[in-house]
Amino acid sequence: MSDITKENALKAMSKVIDPDLNKDLVTLNMVKEINIDGNKIEVSVELTTPACPLKDKLKTDSVNALKEEFGGDIEISVNMISNVTQREHTGAEIIPGVKNTIAVASGKGGVGKSTVAVNLAVALAKDGAKVGLIDADIYGPSIPLMLGISGHPKIYQEAGTNKMTPLESYGVKLMSIGFLIDEDNPVIWRGPMASGAIKQFLTDVNWGELDYLIFDMPPGTGDIQLTLVQTIPLTGAVIVTTPQDVSLIDAKKGLKMFEKVNVPVFGIIENMSYFIAPDTGKTYNIFGSGGGEKLAKDLNATFLGGIPIDPRICEGGDQGKPIVHALPETENAKIISSIGKNLAARISITNYNYALSDVEIVFNNDN
Repeated sequence: MSDITKENALKAMSKVIDPDLNKDLVTLNMVKEINIDGNKIEVSVELTTPACPLKDKLKTDSVNALKEEFGGDIEISVNMISNVTQREHTGAEIIPGVKNTIAVASGKGGVGKSTVAVNLAVALAKDGAKVGLIDADIYGPSIPLMLGISGHPKIYQEAGTNKMTPLESYGVKLMSIGFLIDEDNPVIWRGPMASGAIKQFLTDVNWGELDYLIFDMPPGTGDIQLTLVQTIPLTGAVIVTTPQDVSLIDAKKGLKMFEKVNVPVFGIIENMSYFIAPDTGKTYNIFGSGGGEKLAKDLNATFLGGIPIDPRICEGGDQGKPIVHALPETENAKIISSIGKNLAARISITNYNYALSDVEIVFNNDN
């Protein structure tokens, strides 16, 4: 049993491994503070996201490592704090204060992409992250309805230009063309006007400090989608699909589009994966099974998870009450929340790997 010192506490914490990054917490500079008072030890561990899916495991492993080092008679407190990582990307000056920008996309319509985007945003906000959501589907804005909010953003002057304050619902900051036009009027714009509107949502909206800014992209892989992807400074993207072949084919095209413009894909989400009969509990694969997981494997992408068919998810969208907020204890709400945590982990891993690449480039240039 070692003496109770900060040095020995660090030695113990160096045995705790982050399974995602495959390094110990001390090497990763995640141990931020150690306080010792007699036989009491208080340690602060800084996670790369408040939505870390390994939070409980890392806390348990930290307590066990300290007990192993100092014996079982000490009083241990491990505080889990967070500071979301970010990656410097081209165009970052367009949206200062925003750490990560994520496109939620699909190769075709009708796969529930907007529903997934809304519930992911709310789930991340519930976990403690600062989240924004842009309705980039100019021609079919659905975010106002799905988040139960209407009205117009406040406009104010800053440095001689007009700025907008985003609306907020369920802890998520929002911007949609639906807040700026009459809901009965269609948007009849050509592609450049649509992409120009999205750029205004970036430059003319005061987003403040955000960990994640999510874009609900219009479906498809045509000129408008490509223009938007090239206009928006993206950290990465998520592809939403359903299990059937026709959706998987289009999802593959969507993933390839992001690859062509050098935007990393964080993973694939399969919506409407299966249906569980409420009376019998029997599972029905209405649209097939395993398609999204197989696609992820074939394309060397991460499968973030599958969301079952649940009428309450659809009802929540129509009523402006996302299931992760309205029915958080249901199994399907927990599944979506878990997918949100998996996404946050993939973002952290991607940012970490980019940081390592930058270090290696600098090191090679020095030699």
